[in-house]
Amino acid sequence: MPVVTQPPDPDPKTPRFVCPPGSVDTHIHIIGPAERYAFDPTSYYVSADALPETHIALQTTLRLSRAVLVSPGGYGRDTRLLADVLATYPDRYRGIALVPEDISDAEIERLNALGVRGVRFMSASRGGVLPTISEAVAARVAAHGWHVQFYPHGADIDDFADRLLALPNTIVLDHFASVKAERGVDQPAMRTLFRLLDTGRVWIKLSGPMRCVPGDFPYAAVTPIARALVAHAPERLVWGSDWPHLNMDGRGMPNDGDLVDLIPEWIESEADRRAILVDNPARLYGFPAVG
Repeated sequence: MPVVTQPPDPDPKTPRFVCPPGSVDTHIHIIGPAERYAFDPTSYYVSADALPETHIALQTTLRLSRAVLVSPGGYGRDTRLLADVLATYPDRYRGIALVPEDISDAEIERLNALGVRGVRFMSASRGGVLPTISEAVAARVAAHGWHVQFYPHGADIDDFADRLLALPNTIVLDHFASVKAERGVDQPAMRTLFRLLDTGRVWIKLSGPMRCVPGDFPYAAVTPIARALVAHAPERLVWGSDWPHLNMDGRGMPNDGDLVDLIPEWIESEADRRAILVDNPARLYGFPAVG
């Protein structure tokens, strides 16, 4: 029986921190409407609608301008919702797709024209829905300039580092690469992240702090991890909210205004904030530059 995920906080706070103009949330999901987009029958979860209109209103409250829509696992390899949202809001969104192994070159070209900029792989599939690393798919989309977004969910990034580097694509790691934040900045996984960043081919999302630490907001153990990554390679970091925070497994739902207010705690210099929120995602996802 699929898990029913809890909805996001319906009353987002206006954050104290004012994001610079052109800021991008690089990790969000859109869900529904349910009558048009059915969940994959093998999905391990279902969710209430989280519509583009709701997200755009949230961005206004959070003072964000643009976002990267990551195709949610609940739809399996079906890209219809992703494509429809990108077609409707071409200036606001770019996309990351979960694609079938047999995706055609024509479909890659179509999605590319709509604003898809990468494919997402996971460390392990759940329910047969989510794609694990495919060298064949990675090579085919690399020819179109797409990167590989990898989520080492519940796994050690060290187990995948060399396999990822063997791919021809730029690599983007989700949610702090799932490091166990409570183990601190001296853990082996952090040394692996520094090594990956030093290649110049790997990016990391400062996103989803609830995915790498137990308990509820403010996820204090994540702050030293974030600061260490910012000190090491601010030019290859981006930020994401992970809205609508699917699969929180009964933990407290964070308020998105509070999540934005973590940004100045994680990223202490104004120049680095501008890079991570505006310039880096514009470069990585092909948004127009902001003057």
